[in-house]
Amino acid sequence: MSKKIAILVADFVEEVEFIYPYYRLKEEGFDVVVISPDGKPVKGKKGLTISVDGGLELLKGEYDAVYIPGGYAPDRLRRYGEVLDFVREMYESGRPVCSICHGPWVLISAGIVKGRRVTAYFAIKDDLVNAGARYTGNPVEVDGNLITGTDPSAMPDLMKKFVEIVGRK
Repeated sequence: MSKKIAILVADFVEEVEFIYPYYRLKEEGFDVVVISPDGKPVKGKKGLTISVDGGLELLKGEYDAVYIPGGYAPDRLRRYGEVLDFVREMYESGRPVCSICHGPWVLISAGIVKGRRVTAYFAIKDDLVNAGARYTGNPVEVDGNLITGTDPSAMPDLMKKFVEIVGRK
C-alpha cells in the first residue's frame, strides 16, 4: 500500500517549495494530498494558482508524513488550531514532519521544536531560538522524525532525506 503524505498550503506559498516536493513525492509512488485551510485553490507568492484536494476536514485522514513548504503560507497556516493539532499529533506519533524555509513557523506554533536541532530560512532564526530550538543554519537538518531545510537550494538534499525517512516508517 502506498504511503500517504499531506502537504499543507495556503496563499503566498513559495511555489518552487511546493512544486518540486509535490512531484518528487509522486515520483516515489506516494499518495500526495494537498490541503488548504478552506479547501480552495491557493495563490503562490509569484501568482501561480495551486489546486488542492480539500480543506481541513482532510486532516482527519491517516497520513504517514506531512510536508510544509515555505513562503508566507506558514504564517497563515499556523492560525488554525486544526493544523497545529495535526502537525503535533504527527510529530508525537513518530511520523516524519518536514518543513522548509518559513515552514518551521508552523512547527513553532505546534510547540514541537523545543530542544530539537532545526534549520530554516535565516530570517526566522530568532523565532526558532526563542521557541527553544537549537538552530543550526545547516542546509538540511534531521533530528529524529523532524526534517527541516533552509531554502530552495536545500531541496534536493531535503527531499532525499525525507523520502528515505518516509520509506523506513
